[in-house]
Amino acid sequence: MFKKDGEYGGGETIIAQGVKLEGDFKSEGNVVVEGEVNGTLTTTNDLRVAEGARINANTKAQSAVIAGEINGNLKIGEKLELLASAKINGDVDAKILSVTPGAIVNGKISMGDVAPASEPITKGKKETKRKNEEEDIEL
Repeated sequence: MFKKDGEYGGGETIIAQGVKLEGDFKSEGNVVVEGEVNGTLTTTNDLRVAEGARINANTKAQSAVIAGEINGNLKIGEKLELLASAKINGDVDAKILSVTPGAIVNGKISMGDVAPASEPITKGKKETKRKNEEEDIEL
């Protein structure tokens, strides 16, 4: 997933363990978070969040591998991989999602080119309601 330096025109930024970054962070290269980020984090390339790392921010990246914790919404252009130790508290939007057993997501997940959900959900609820009403009448 991670490209060699220069293939994207940007290098790799590492936010090391013990480092706390506050504010809006933008990068054109790969980003590795081993410490803590508070604010927003955006990269046009790949993101890796190490186990024990924490992001308290809305986060955007092209692809990502998450082993740490993210408290905020996560928008990934291509593939998102959640490892067993990953914990996401926020909505997730990704084209492709891979979840290892043990990973936790507390939020809404949207994948790929999803059609507006309002029509199918509404239809399903009405049909379920009618079915329940019919069951009540039969009893």
